[in-house]
Amino acid sequence: MNTTHHRPRTRRRTTGAALAGALALLLAATGCSSKADDGNGGGDKSADGVRTGPGIGAESIRLGALTDLTGPYATLGKSIVQAQQMWADEVNADGGICDRRIEIVVKDHGYDVQKAVAAYADLAPDVVAMPQVIGSPVVAALLDDIERDKMLTFPQAWAASLLGKDAIQVLGTTYDVDMIAAVDFLTRTKGLKKGDTIGHVYFEGDYGSNALEGSTWAAEQAGLKVAGQKIQATDTDLSAQVSALSKEGVKSVLISAGPAQTASLVGVAASRGLRVPVVSSAPGYAPQLMETPAAPALAAMLHIVSAAPAVSSELPGVQGMVASYKKEFPDSPVDSGVLSGYNAAQLMGADLKTACEAGGLSREDVLKAHRAQKNADTGLGTAQNFSDADRPASVETYVLKPDAKAVGSVVNVEDAHTAPGVEEYLSGR
Repeated sequence: MNTTHHRPRTRRRTTGAALAGALALLLAATGCSSKADDGNGGGDKSADGVRTGPGIGAESIRLGALTDLTGPYATLGKSIVQAQQMWADEVNADGGICDRRIEIVVKDHGYDVQKAVAAYADLAPDVVAMPQVIGSPVVAALLDDIERDKMLTFPQAWAASLLGKDAIQVLGTTYDVDMIAAVDFLTRTKGLKKGDTIGHVYFEGDYGSNALEGSTWAAEQAGLKVAGQKIQATDTDLSAQVSALSKEGVKSVLISAGPAQTASLVGVAASRGLRVPVVSSAPGYAPQLMETPAAPALAAMLHIVSAAPAVSSELPGVQGMVASYKKEFPDSPVDSGVLSGYNAAQLMGADLKTACEAGGLSREDVLKAHRAQKNADTGLGTAQNFSDADRPASVETYVLKPDAKAVGSVVNVEDAHTAPGVEEYLSGR
């Protein structure tokens, strides 16, 4: 079976080319180049006989993080950074990897693509891989550089437009796969039937458009209509969108945006009597929402589709991670970013260990070790297959819901499962 995302791959090339062209002048003006040697240090070997390259010293392995600590996903960025630093501290306390200490170099781009491009140019020569890059637009702008540098990169972004590059690894599902699961959940559990209309509020850009692809395809299969409402990241009052959806007579609403937009949508809808089921993409929920006036409406109306389980999950690996994080960062909330960041770091660590055992820590060595993983399981969710760059690493989606009393203010409703139709969708039909 041909499992390539035909439509997303076309969009990826278009988006990448446009952004690359727009940002070329920036790189030229700063005199920076993100090319870091030839990606393997010319096959140099250290005193212990291990092949080295950028980011690999005699006593250290340097990893990079391009994060958002001052923009719309600052809370998420902080959680991921702290979780990955906790992982590094744990690894180093246990002797490191390949007899080397892990160092993570963090740069904040504030969700600004130009700042991110400049930060990558500065960071790239000195790191071997990146276990964190926040933002689909940021990763899209860096695709060509990352691929050329053979820099294994785990984006904290799940757009299908990021598939198809050997060095880029979307962890878990993509937004479209999750939205197919969302439509399936609504038809199975909320009584939606043929002829009904569902709303979909979504961010402009790869995140929202990819989520809309999934919902549109699934709705068509189920005989449903989709009323789309495209918004900007700066739109935090969704009163107009709620009015428009009410006029459309929607029976449920999907939202693929940020936490502020989810809170506004659900809060306004509840206050205006549009008390219909709402399902959010994973980035659209944060535990802090349960401390806002929208909390009662969120608890009553919202579900979340996610590649990862709730941080309140009974999985032993998740419980152990949560306990460690609470001890290390007692004043920080435990949210999905903690789980996502720690999981990504553990997967990166496994790749580094495998590469070391094979005799090399060059970028090519790390990338080869990663793509050889067909059943990577950290105990923090579903097992993942990294051997096919054109496919999501997993096609299993969890369904969660808000719960102010739970760790992370979210609980599992349905365990990970592959929604009907996902494989047919991925076949490019």
